Amino acid sequence: MCSGSKNNAGKHEQQAKADFELDTLFDENTILVQRTLRSGQSITYDGNIVVLGDVNPGAEIIATGDVIVMGSLRGVVHAGAAGNVRSVVVAFKLLPTQLRIANHITRAPDGEAADSDVPEIARIKNGVVTIEAFNSEWQGK
Repeated sequence: MCSGSKNNAGKHEQQAKADFELDTLFDENTILVQRTLRSGQSITYDGNIVVLGDVNPGAEIIATGDVIVMGSLRGVVHAGAAGNVRSVVVAFKLLPTQLRIANHITRAPDGEAADSDVPEIARIKNGVVTIEAFNSEWQGK
């Protein structure tokens, strides 16, 4: 009977740990845009923005949090607009005309069309905007 109590206590600890980890993954301050943004369209939001579609050249996304595009990002994007250098930009095809994270600004190099077959993540690393392949092991490092 005592071993059963220990097992239950262990299960409760594991559940509490799992609940805590899930809580850190969710942010209620997120909007979901279920369409492609076309030239001239702009979305500004105090939080995270997730786009289920493309962001075409001439379109703009500004978020105080993270920006995730489930498609091609070829417009202007500004994550961490309130100064959050921990914000990230993730896209299936990351080809922005301009990319900003907090007060760091970059743009695509002239004449180069880097086309990746994997989703990419842009973030600030050592004070510089860095773009690299996104993988599921990335945990805000």
